[in-house]
Amino acid sequence: MPTPVGRLTVLYDADCPLCVHLRHWLLRQRQLVPLDLVPAGSQEARRRFPELDHTATLREITVVGDRGQVYRETSAWIVCLWALADHRAKAHWLATPAGRPFARVTVLAAAKWREALQGPDHEAGPGEAGPGEAGPCEDGHCGVPGPPG
Repeated sequence: MPTPVGRLTVLYDADCPLCVHLRHWLLRQRQLVPLDLVPAGSQEARRRFPELDHTATLREITVVGDRGQVYRETSAWIVCLWALADHRAKAHWLATPAGRPFARVTVLAAAKWREALQGPDHEAGPGEAGPGEAGPCEDGHCGVPGPPG
């Protein structure tokens, strides 16, 4: 049976320490389907996918398949796991009616953590740059803060 997708592009927020951490984690995994990780909203992302709402890709994880499939939020997380050798079975379960609520809770928790990192009114939070400051990954090393609260 042919694979429905041969390659996936994950658009991630390069200014989010959690997103950068997950990018590095994905790259360390054995991939059954190759993953290209491209900063959301970047020139490269806009060149590859001119039809996407690039502002939205900065708010929610977006994955694009090589055949034009677009996955967002919970489905994007599931398809990322599906692409990984050690996590494909878990992805199949998370895609079921029984598993999907668990995937959704994970996505909501990540969004809440990310929101806490951004600070009130989306001002620069821990690890993020304020106006005129260097970004959190300026030196190529992004830290992942502890959980909020």
